[in-house]
Amino acid sequence: MSPKGKKKLTLWIIGVATAIIAIYLCLGHLNTVSEALMWCVRLVMPLIVGVAIALIVNVPMRFFEAILFKKTKRKLLLRLKRPFAYVISLFLILCILAGVVGLVIPQLVEAVTVIVDTVKELYDRYSTMSEEELAENPFAKWLLDYDWEELVAKATDWLKNESSNILGTAFGTITSLASGIIDFFISFVFSVYVLFNKERLKSLISRLVRAWIPKNFASHTLHALSVLNKNLRNFIFGQSLEAVILGVLCTIGMLILQLPYAPAVGALVGVTALIPVIGCYIGAAVGAFLIVTVSPIKMLIFLIYLIILQQIEGNIIYPKVMGSKVKLPAIWILAAVTIGGGIAGTVGMLASVPVASTIYQLVREATEARERRLQLSSVNEEFCPTPAPVCDNCDSDKAAPTENDGDVTEETEK
Repeated sequence: MSPKGKKKLTLWIIGVATAIIAIYLCLGHLNTVSEALMWCVRLVMPLIVGVAIALIVNVPMRFFEAILFKKTKRKLLLRLKRPFAYVISLFLILCILAGVVGLVIPQLVEAVTVIVDTVKELYDRYSTMSEEELAENPFAKWLLDYDWEELVAKATDWLKNESSNILGTAFGTITSLASGIIDFFISFVFSVYVLFNKERLKSLISRLVRAWIPKNFASHTLHALSVLNKNLRNFIFGQSLEAVILGVLCTIGMLILQLPYAPAVGALVGVTALIPVIGCYIGAAVGAFLIVTVSPIKMLIFLIYLIILQQIEGNIIYPKVMGSKVKLPAIWILAAVTIGGGIAGTVGMLASVPVASTIYQLVREATEARERRLQLSSVNEEFCPTPAPVCDNCDSDKAAPTENDGDVTEETEK
């Protein structure tokens, strides 16, 4: 063996031994390792949130950036294209949120007022009942016999005894709120930087990957990152489209069933659909609270209708909409959401679809490339409905094909 080969073998053996020792030490100190990882995650969490904000705003921003000043050649307008697109996108998102809040909050205030007035009316009515009528109505008897003054006295004593703890909790809450506001401001500023310098950041990542990773593996890594970026954009767009569809269907169904607060509840259900797992429960709870102030029977009808609509949306609409956007069959979307939720909860459900679609596309490309190299006549219909063309001069060392969608800059800065 040549000296160069011996050196490579020695480095490989040292690397494997180091990896084995590191894995053994991590397994023996799982608590310490997990605490260190959580500390690192908390440290960079504002940056992670900033990247998430940038990914969301980038979806409408790309659209407006493509249509603004299309035919102009003036440098000033071309420089202002991205700032204008960003401002329009941010304004659109804020208007949607403000519209939903403006629809729901007044209705909630009205519902609370109705409930308070109803309780007062019941108390006044029950106080004028005779003993015989009270005996026939156990709830009225309990409402009048309950010692409300004792309840107020107990509440006052509890506030006096727990005042120090309450103040400490309130101070901690205010401190956490202030820290959260600062972190959100940092995340927002970082998202602006990412959006306005995304080409430069992509070029930098491309240069780092190509400089520090072996050539073949670097090419595949950049292609995988490009596919993941594209699938993330399509996932955000598909999730927003699915929320709009669910909100519109909820509003139309409530109007047909003659249920109250249809526009407000429909808008709320659509917005909360963006939150996986608990979003549907939030929309259902607030909607039921609003409707019960009008009629408990109509509240029950609303809950039954929303349960049916959620089943249709989760098993038919969501897989179809997301499948058309991320190019992933419906069965794999359901499997990805289930597995992702089991592994990492809400975050896992959010990340599972784009990650699964990326893996699916990379495996499909690798399978089709291998079939062409082996000149196979049969093609797996799960990946493509028509047979792939047979290539007689395929180079097995070539990297997987990449899509020229501008996600990863292939050229490096000189």
